[in-house]
Amino acid sequence: MTAALGACGISGCSTVRYLFQAGRGQLAILSRARPIGDVARNPRTPRRLAELLSEVPEIKRFGESRGLKPTRNYAEYAELGRPAAVWVVSACRPLEFRSKEWSFPFFGSFTFLGWFDRSDADRFGAELEAEGWDVDVRGARAFSTLGWFRDPVVSPMIGEGSGALGDLANVVLHESVHATVYVSDQSVFNESLASFVADRMALDYLGDRKGSASAELHEYRRGLDESSSRARRLHESYRELAALYASARSDPEKLESKKRILDGLARELGSSRPFTNASIVQHRTYDTGGAELEAAWEACGKDWRRFLAALSRLRPADFSARHSEEFGPALAPLRGC
Repeated sequence: MTAALGACGISGCSTVRYLFQAGRGQLAILSRARPIGDVARNPRTPRRLAELLSEVPEIKRFGESRGLKPTRNYAEYAELGRPAAVWVVSACRPLEFRSKEWSFPFFGSFTFLGWFDRSDADRFGAELEAEGWDVDVRGARAFSTLGWFRDPVVSPMIGEGSGALGDLANVVLHESVHATVYVSDQSVFNESLASFVADRMALDYLGDRKGSASAELHEYRRGLDESSSRARRLHESYRELAALYASARSDPEKLESKKRILDGLARELGSSRPFTNASIVQHRTYDTGGAELEAAWEACGKDWRRFLAALSRLRPADFSARHSEEFGPALAPLRGC
């Protein structure tokens, strides 16, 4: 995800307040960062952590050989002592899928904001709820500052089990896509593209690095299958809710049905957090336009360099609206890449 910068524009939350915590949080992380090589060679570093950190330069080289932009990112490691790098806050109208947006000069607009302190994120979410918004607060393992700072590998990016390498590769490649292709005011496109590329490129990396029969590749494929199944179920709920909101039923009836649908979805998926419109919309932010992206990738001969070079020509004016979920028309002219 990108580390969104935005003007809050609501009571109790100012641009200065948000920027202060963003700058303070980033500097706190950088103060803990140490060169990956030094951490990996330190005899006090747990062996498994050292092995995973040693893979990061290889992951970066792999991505760069396929068209991802070389950056200074992920040359360092920072132990944060917390489960998330940032906490992402998003908001949506209770009876329509219209996300709240935050804008900031030079950076554009965003449909979410990242907070480095959980209590700050919760407080901000409570302010939005008091204004009548559906709110979602979730932890994110990584973030991108789009070149404004050197982004280190942070401890929440290091997972458990045989799937840890695939997960780490996916996160590093995902954030590297943001440094390569980024369109202002198009959160859905930016995140969905990064997910599309990283999901597939990490498969290639694990196959090359560990082999087609490796436990790492098997576990990563299993995780992708589970994510795809979950995404399909979330999309079904989105369509069901969208039809409900567009119906002629009264608002109290809509709210009652909405609660039933979302409570049932949380039980079905085993979610420890309640679902809201904001959480449903944010899931779509990371998993939209797969068919259109696939078609463009195939038109580029499944060549990552050609594909990424073609997409880097996109501009905000190529999209019909800000944060559009329909970016097929923007991609159509690029299919002859």
